[in-house]
Amino acid sequence: MLTIGYIGNGKSTNRYHLPFVLQRENIKVKTIYQRNPKHESWDRIAGVYYTSDLDELLNDKEIQLIVVCTGVDSHYEYAKLVLKHNKNCLVEKPFTVTLEQAKEIFSIAKEKGLIVQAYQNRRFDSDFLTVQKVIEEGKLGDLLEVEMHFDYYRPEVPESTNSFNPVKSFLYEHACHTLDQVISYFGKPDDIHYDVRQLLGQGRMNDYFDLDLYYGHLKVSVKSSYFRIKERPSFVVYGKKGCFVKETKDRQEEHLKLFYMPDNKDFGVDTIKHYGVLTYIDEEGTIHEEKVKSVNGDYGRVYDDLYEAIIQGKEKTITDEQTLLQMEILETGIKNLK
Repeated sequence: MLTIGYIGNGKSTNRYHLPFVLQRENIKVKTIYQRNPKHESWDRIAGVYYTSDLDELLNDKEIQLIVVCTGVDSHYEYAKLVLKHNKNCLVEKPFTVTLEQAKEIFSIAKEKGLIVQAYQNRRFDSDFLTVQKVIEEGKLGDLLEVEMHFDYYRPEVPESTNSFNPVKSFLYEHACHTLDQVISYFGKPDDIHYDVRQLLGQGRMNDYFDLDLYYGHLKVSVKSSYFRIKERPSFVVYGKKGCFVKETKDRQEEHLKLFYMPDNKDFGVDTIKHYGVLTYIDEEGTIHEEKVKSVNGDYGRVYDDLYEAIIQGKEKTITDEQTLLQMEILETGIKNLK
């Protein structure tokens, strides 16, 4: 059994972590630390101990893993505190504010023989897993270009922000999802072109980004905007022999927001109208077009991997090097914005 506790009792803990953890018979949630009990807005979970005394959580000998689900500006301090109390640590994304902070956290964990990693749950998105399946089946031929979009039409977000804060930038808060997908599958790029903008002008929030990552002849583009009244496809993949278009995103977040939980058999599952379309030409020159059944996603696989690493001693799936590369890209992307 892996016994865990949480720092933070807000949306992150209750929407994106607990619904998956509570499904797993080999993981026990023992304690949740809430910094502001007066602001408690989520139903308490039977059998879980709630406290506003952080020392109770940090000094509990039964707890092997503490999950940091707070704002990114406090990730570094909390992660350091957790590691210094000899606990393994899972940290919400973005992992830290700076690359240097991330390096220090990984260094402390290595010194102490502990595991610390980022909660890269989007690695287990249905659309991303389906794209991998299509690529690996080989019908596309040699890959030429991959476009990844994560669009919104939420102009009120940038319009209500009158200063620039790197930590609250669109790049930090959203590219931390898609960049991890690129890095986890394609590795370290040969080169990166950055187009990170403040569409409302200098001194306002970063509300748009378009990053091109180059891998030899392959270009992978990661694009997002707050001003897309009509979203672009989630993924478009081009090869020498075909293309694959996945219009819709993974549906786990959509269902979680509706409080439709993972204990439902069809939780996060695509129906036929959500399936992507594969178009390719075969060896005889015949063109085919077919729907591809989506691979089911599961954010909880981050916890399965951690269980294997902490209890069974296996290697982490989400590596230090991948997280450090992502932090370097995020820092570089916003360095010239004011």
